[in-house]
Amino acid sequence: MKKAVELLDLTGIPCPMNTAHALLKLAQMPDDACLEIVLDDGEPIINVPVSLEDEGCHILARERKGKQWMLRVQK
Repeated sequence: MKKAVELLDLTGIPCPMNTAHALLKLAQMPDDACLEIVLDDGEPIINVPVSLEDEGCHILARERKGKQWMLRVQK
């Protein structure tokens, strides 16, 4: 598994803006780069991974960290 290149904290950012922020960040990163995204529980952890996969990204890991989730995504 590749190491995360960058961390993007999207706690407190509601849907669908969190997906938009994640996609914008990924678009600025090199191909095959990894991004760790911190998301809130509830709608964000349900919706963001699906949207990122729909855009061709690969979800490498999804791990609960207290009240948030850590999502590792490969572009």
